[in-house]
Amino acid sequence: MDFDTLEALRTYHPAWRLLRSDHACLVASFLQRVFITPNVRVMAAADLAEALEDELYELRRRLGTDAFPKTALAYLNDWAAPDKGWLRKFYAQGSDEPQFDLTPTTEKAIAWLGTLAERRFVGTESRLLTLFALLQQMSEGSEADPAKRIAELHKRRDAIDAEIGRVLAGHMPLLDDSSLKDRFQQFTQLARDLLTDFREVEHNFRLLDRRVRERIALWDGSKGALLEEIMGERDAIADSDQGRSFRAFWDFLMSSRRQEELTELLARILSLPPVLEMGPDARTRRVHYDWLVAGEQTQRTVALLSQQLRRFLDDQAWLENRRIMDILHGIEAKALALRATPPTGEVMEIAESAATLELPMERPLFTPPLKPLIANIALTAGDSEVDAAALYSQAMVDHAQLARHIRHALQDRPQVTLRQLTDAQPLQQGLAELVAYLQLGSDTFQTTVDEDTMEVIAWQTVTDEGLAMERLARLPRVIFMR
Repeated sequence: MDFDTLEALRTYHPAWRLLRSDHACLVASFLQRVFITPNVRVMAAADLAEALEDELYELRRRLGTDAFPKTALAYLNDWAAPDKGWLRKFYAQGSDEPQFDLTPTTEKAIAWLGTLAERRFVGTESRLLTLFALLQQMSEGSEADPAKRIAELHKRRDAIDAEIGRVLAGHMPLLDDSSLKDRFQQFTQLARDLLTDFREVEHNFRLLDRRVRERIALWDGSKGALLEEIMGERDAIADSDQGRSFRAFWDFLMSSRRQEELTELLARILSLPPVLEMGPDARTRRVHYDWLVAGEQTQRTVALLSQQLRRFLDDQAWLENRRIMDILHGIEAKALALRATPPTGEVMEIAESAATLELPMERPLFTPPLKPLIANIALTAGDSEVDAAALYSQAMVDHAQLARHIRHALQDRPQVTLRQLTDAQPLQQGLAELVAYLQLGSDTFQTTVDEDTMEVIAWQTVTDEGLAMERLARLPRVIFMR
């Protein structure tokens, strides 16, 4: 904690830069609500930008239109820039949509801001007991003398027998309300810290993965020596203190008996009146499942590292494409050299990869609808067996998907018509989906109707005979506004 170290942290550490930022309140509150509170590990760029756009709209309505002038996506890219480092922007395997994740330093800064709030109750007894229990575990776990170990076990057995005798005699000491609140507060804090540690463990594994890939990109020696060094690095990751601790935790948590025990204990503790008075978070009841989600994300990071190493072991690709591999390694080396100073402005532009062709003869012809003939015949009861499965085949319209489509269309324009929405995303459920759009326009979004302009909306259906048919709906122009 000397002056030079603190000055370097103040200048370069992402958490300190976040606290010094003019937008620290926006960044901390938004990322806390989106990532930390619901325990979300990774979020797509479109969903995150939509949530931030709603947040910015509310702030501009309160603080004025000049507040936060940039778009939501521009702010997200700025927060993920190397000079900020508050978000991690990456592309998931098999997807071309950017993803965002919270960095451990940002989560540390947000957690520290949470400690600044005044607490109504500050307990110390549970922390002292935890420290004492840890010292006892370390002392007993490092004792190599069998006689001392047996003497300690006899001592604990005598204490348990004495406690059983007191309970049988009717003396059952119970924790008072203050002790229960103290221990529950300590449990809640440790549970939150554990979720924070998971993100840091995953970040450390990712740094090890990056160092291995950099060594592969810059390696100019023999392949055998490189493989030997990489395999040693992989064993070092698994056998490190952090790796062994995480594996022990994961084995403990993956036990179904332990999960059931944790569920029962949490349900019983959260029903106690002193704990209910503290107003515990609703997610505390399923905190062990949040640990599972965070641990699974860490496991996937380690699995991705192993997958990248297995790809490198393809001997045939190394021998037949040696020249291509050398070129790629040169590109990787140059990219690593320019990582700290990326080029500014537009690097390259590309037009659409294919032209959209619509020939006149490919358009379906008009098919007149069938007019049923209803005869005036008295109905009689029959005894034929009819399959009733058709009565239960219902078409469900996803209102949430339609709402996301409308919000996405309004991101880069102030208004959009219903005809434009259906042209960009054709109707799949026919008239039911069209009615759903109109219902969203009256319940969720702000709309207006141009009675003077009529529009025709078309969609494709399939008749009982398997023929394709085009349906048309003629209605006044409906305009959705931002």
